[in-house]
Amino acid sequence: MTQTVDSVLLPGHDVPLGRWTTVRRLLPHKELRMIGAWCFVDHFGPDDVSGRPGMRVPPHPHTGLQTVTWLVDGIIEHRDSLGSHQMIAPGQLNLMTSGHGIAHSEFTPPEHPDGMHGLQLWVALPDSARHGPASFEHHAELPAHRDGAFTVTVVVGRLGELRSPATVHTPLLGAELLTDSAASHTLSLDPGFEHGLLVMSGTATVAGATLETGSLLYLGNDRTSVTVRTDGPARLFLLGGEPFTEPLVMWWNFVGRTHQEIVEARAAWMAGERFGAVTGCQADPLPAPELPTVRLKARDRHGKTY
Repeated sequence: MTQTVDSVLLPGHDVPLGRWTTVRRLLPHKELRMIGAWCFVDHFGPDDVSGRPGMRVPPHPHTGLQTVTWLVDGIIEHRDSLGSHQMIAPGQLNLMTSGHGIAHSEFTPPEHPDGMHGLQLWVALPDSARHGPASFEHHAELPAHRDGAFTVTVVVGRLGELRSPATVHTPLLGAELLTDSAASHTLSLDPGFEHGLLVMSGTATVAGATLETGSLLYLGNDRTSVTVRTDGPARLFLLGGEPFTEPLVMWWNFVGRTHQEIVEARAAWMAGERFGAVTGCQADPLPAPELPTVRLKARDRHGKTY
């Protein structure tokens, strides 16, 4: 078990994804690259997409990771190179495991609600799973319970007696905390996990820090509980997991271990190999950007290079 660190507030930064979508990127961060196996966190919205196309992400590849899509407003149409075609609505989970390689697209359909709000997250696959076959899961119902003024929904992993049906490859936790009023709630935590809390809407006070919408508070590990206080309606997302010890090379949509793995993945995508084709999507696949002129280095969860 790694040593506990003090809480660290990680403000996000805006990243445009095409013409219509801007996300708030919270991980990786220069002060912390991962929380457990969670290696990438984008928070989008809340946005008014009435009369607008909404999300438009053409076919693109992934390797070495899982994608987790969690919506609280709007609708997204998922297609992938396995032949999966799935609409996802608020309160549902799309989980895609890339294994050695998969491609997918995500679009807001022409007929859609006026709002768009949610999370796109990546989970790094351990070496034991990252070369395996690709898969896709959709879970329309997830375990939840009301605890005082809070509704707790376990999206991935386990929290207390609630366990998500989603497939995971390392000990992991992702849970939504929702309240429609000012409230205080104490969560029991696994001290072997490190944790972080993201505020999706409203404000909250956690571990002595005041969190605004779009901020992520890293809580470290060795905590057996954490108390969340809100001044009014709020929605938070709890991330957790055993510290991930394998150094990673993250570039574009790939998670690998070496520069050469990334080079090979890019070459395969540009050659139309390995990742398959996304049928039913009329948009052209995204071309991979040019590789940097310097060699990509593996980094651990704190950013140390190898």
